[in-house]
Amino acid sequence: MKSADAFAKTKAEGRAALVGYLPAGFPTLADSIKAIDILIDHGADLIEVGMPYSDPVMDGPAIQRAADRALAAGFRTRQVFEVVEAVAGRVPILSMTYWNLVEHYGVDAFARDFAAAGGAGLITPDLIPEEAVDWIAASDAHDLDRVFLVAPSSTEERIAATVAACRGFVYAQSVMGVTGARAATSAAAPKLVERARAHTGLPIGVGLGVRDGDQAAEVAAYGDAVIVGSAIVNCYLETDDVPAGHRRLAELTTDLAEGVAR
Repeated sequence: MKSADAFAKTKAEGRAALVGYLPAGFPTLADSIKAIDILIDHGADLIEVGMPYSDPVMDGPAIQRAADRALAAGFRTRQVFEVVEAVAGRVPILSMTYWNLVEHYGVDAFARDFAAAGGAGLITPDLIPEEAVDWIAASDAHDLDRVFLVAPSSTEERIAATVAACRGFVYAQSVMGVTGARAATSAAAPKLVERARAHTGLPIGVGLGVRDGDQAAEVAAYGDAVIVGSAIVNCYLETDDVPAGHRRLAELTTDLAEGVAR
């Protein structure tokens, strides 16, 4: 299932899509699969499976802590395919990953194995189109979405080149800085979405900062998708009781889904 399928559905329903992010292997490998099922059951339209990485450049404290726990428990790159295979089929499943992990695995081999597991594509925060020749070829060969990022600091030329290389949707990084739930949504995000829309007909997903349904509703007023990560991770970081974390995640996802539907 590709991103376009989910966006066609949400567009027909007159609402934005809800995209939920969780690192694979957190809080455990089995519980990350359970958490993704909870996200889908309670209204997530697309899922981003994070690839835990020891040297993140974009992740804030919550996602760094989650990734560190997954890595300390022995998470390995190949296990992302187990997670994707376990949850694929109901909504599009993408992976957000730092490029070094894919390059180390082998670009074509990763694309092949990810597609075989039922994955829809990759979100690559530290890869720009000019340096993505191998990924563009592999994603074409294995029919995978490729999602690059634009930011408030991006020039018009950079936005045009980035969205032209995307397939599936465009990721609008709504704030300059690392990930993390914030008290208010970004004032720069609406303008960034407007600028990106001038160069593409692809859906624009907005990420970084959303923590509840009210903020999701704000972002859904101008974005095609609301991307939530740190608030989801915090459901588990703020309790040592994983079943309690699952319950908190169900409540949060329901709230977020209601927000994007307003």
